[in-house]
Amino acid sequence: MSFQAKNSERVFNTVMTYLPQDFRGTLIRQQRDRSERNKQAEVDALINSGGSIRDRYALLWKQQMDRRRQLAQLGSATGVYKTLVKYLVGVPQVLLDFIKQINDDDGPMEEQRQRYGPPLYNLTSLVLFIRLFLSLSWGRFETRKLKGDELSALEQALNVYTSEFERFIKFLSEVFVNSPFFISAAEAGALEAGQNDDYKEISIPAGKIHEVSFMVDSLNSYIAWDFSLVQGKINLDIGFSVECMSPSGEKTLILPYRRYESDQGNFCTCIAGNYKLVWDNSYSTFFKKALRYKVDCIPPVVEPVQFMSEEEA
Repeated sequence: MSFQAKNSERVFNTVMTYLPQDFRGTLIRQQRDRSERNKQAEVDALINSGGSIRDRYALLWKQQMDRRRQLAQLGSATGVYKTLVKYLVGVPQVLLDFIKQINDDDGPMEEQRQRYGPPLYNLTSLVLFIRLFLSLSWGRFETRKLKGDELSALEQALNVYTSEFERFIKFLSEVFVNSPFFISAAEAGALEAGQNDDYKEISIPAGKIHEVSFMVDSLNSYIAWDFSLVQGKINLDIGFSVECMSPSGEKTLILPYRRYESDQGNFCTCIAGNYKLVWDNSYSTFFKKALRYKVDCIPPVVEPVQFMSEEEA
């Protein structure tokens, strides 16, 4: 695996640690894998058809710009990612801001280019001079052979270039591995916790229940939830269950009743109908429960992801 491919995979895996570890992350990973396979197939087809190095460079550059565009879409929650990012317990804003700005004119990557580009340009100039020397020497090989001191200078130049280039690549790898581009997913979650206004809070009196219903018309929709009780001196819990009422009036228990202090989950709908999330405090005689929750019903997303991949192909 190439240096660029290794770093691309490392960055992608780092980004994935910020995403919810459920179907959203899986869909984004599948979309990315399909996209990368399509890109590699384009490169292979170009090489097999006899494309020049210039043609290959142009294609690789175009593909890299496509990757940047996808990052911007994810960061701006547009395109196919508009549906994914709006999901319950969505992507931390700190990550969205980062991937929107990473390739800006004054963004992190441009700063790295300005800081570490000149040494690389010097190495490039050195190897170009070596190539020029070899070309001129080869052109005059029949009339004039290289002398011992010239061969020694050439060998020394090649050794310097090789060692310096390896040292630069190793150094740059360490820079990116240890760069403060990312804070940890845990830190991002902590920052996001105090800034998220999408949660609702409700007080459920003793002996009462609270219900949230979704009318679902499309199969393979996702219903997701995240809730917790605001705890006081005594740790409290609350009953929670999910059920579905079909258009014919048949009731199906989706998630059996159980008591929780907090919970986060989702499921894919297999029938159309009225889905009801129930928080049950009917068993409590004295204690009301302060519930903080967020729920969402997400329409099917597989088709938009596939459509985007087909366009890229």
